[in-house]
Amino acid sequence: MSGATRILFAAKPETRDAYRAHLPAALAEAEVAARIVAPEDDFDPAGIDWIVYGPSPAAALSDFAPYVNLKGCLSLWAGVEGIEGNRTLTAPLARMVDQGLTQGMVEWVTGHVLRHHLGMDAHIVNPDRRWTPGAPPLAHDRSVAVLGLGVLGTAAARALSGVGFDVTGWSRSAKDIDGVRALHGADGLEIAIRAAEIVVLLLPHTRSTEELMNADRFALMRPGAVLINPGRGALVEEDALLDALEGGLGHATLDTFRTEPLPRDHPFWAHPKVTVTPHIASATRPASAARVIAENVRRGEAGLPLLHLVDRSEALA
Repeated sequence: MSGATRILFAAKPETRDAYRAHLPAALAEAEVAARIVAPEDDFDPAGIDWIVYGPSPAAALSDFAPYVNLKGCLSLWAGVEGIEGNRTLTAPLARMVDQGLTQGMVEWVTGHVLRHHLGMDAHIVNPDRRWTPGAPPLAHDRSVAVLGLGVLGTAAARALSGVGFDVTGWSRSAKDIDGVRALHGADGLEIAIRAAEIVVLLLPHTRSTEELMNADRFALMRPGAVLINPGRGALVEEDALLDALEGGLGHATLDTFRTEPLPRDHPFWAHPKVTVTPHIASATRPASAARVIAENVRRGEAGLPLLHLVDRSEALA
């Protein structure tokens, strides 16, 4: 095992436990001989080839400078805002793109879009026992905007289009997606927000997306429109959202927040026009995610390009 690839698994103990069987099996399947160490083990940082990075142990690993021979840092999550701006990390950074994670996001987004489209809340919570017949419009008469057309956003937009919704997608650069009206740039963002009855946020957190949904953009939304945010809590200016809900905004379904867990005294909990879910829209599944990690290690050891590389130019500018 002396010539084995050395991998530091920098994550919480419970996360390491979840991968304890899956990652060695995936590495063996990829024909990669590897030795896996934990942050508390006795090892030489200069001898580490790869770091598997969980987003929460930042305090345990914030200085990458001693890892002088590092070939890559492989995130266990799709979101990398906690690490992408770290200037001590000079090796390539790859985000987690996993079919289980993608499918989980598609299911959560589709479920909540359908919930608001069909007006389910009025029937689920109906203490006055009101009988209010009336069919909702069909999906093709409902406009949905998906802001962010990365892997997760594209998958969600395609799924919603497949149900029949009139889907507009927006991204920083131009995209071409079957069944989706794809816009880009500042003008495209305004058009997408103005047109939508349901807006889904699936953008990464960067300097340009920080509080993207602010008072000015909430003012663009249609009266009664719904905001759905399974992306990043920092995409939303919270006070502006609360003001918009007191005005004409119909509802906000939020899965991500600036502070997590969401504090028990936060006004979102008690607001009648806010649904809080506890960051469950999409989760990395260890069995499938381990195969993604193993494949990237295999590719790196073979001199091949890594999958799902992060463009850190904006974060490090």
